[in-house]
Amino acid sequence: MFKPSNSKNRFWNLIKTYFQTAIFWAIFLYAIPYGIIKIEKIYNVIGFHPSGKVGWVLFIIFSLLGVYSGYSMSWYGKGTPLPLNCPNKLVIEGPYKFVRNPMAIAGIGQGVSIGIINGSFLIVIYSLIGAVLWHLLVRPIEEKDLEDRFKEAYINYKASTKCWVPKLVFR
Repeated sequence: MFKPSNSKNRFWNLIKTYFQTAIFWAIFLYAIPYGIIKIEKIYNVIGFHPSGKVGWVLFIIFSLLGVYSGYSMSWYGKGTPLPLNCPNKLVIEGPYKFVRNPMAIAGIGQGVSIGIINGSFLIVIYSLIGAVLWHLLVRPIEEKDLEDRFKEAYINYKASTKCWVPKLVFR
């Protein structure tokens, strides 16, 4: 399932990463939430008071984390976030220095932010269900691949860096 990128060209990998990111954002942060909002309107689902300012600030913060994570994956790992074009090197730079899955954190945070912007419990729940599914189904497969490819380096990284809770690094 996981195939390292054939291209070692960092700029080409960045272009592919940001193209992939745009597609994922369009589907998971626009199309699906838009559909959820339509369903909420049809069935008069009760939401909460939208908070555009808070939601947009959070969305921008999580988006920057996602963009920086993608950059780090492409630049340091010489690949992309997609399994069929994954990095050739173990990425422990950038946000990966603090937490193992900054892209997942970014995506979940963006989804929750969209829920806050729209005052939608269902979008927040959709985002949290995505987090649980990612944690239970995707993460174990991804971690097995990383351990198979990077051996002791990944085992040490995994032991010293948490999956969801960032560590503070003082050097």
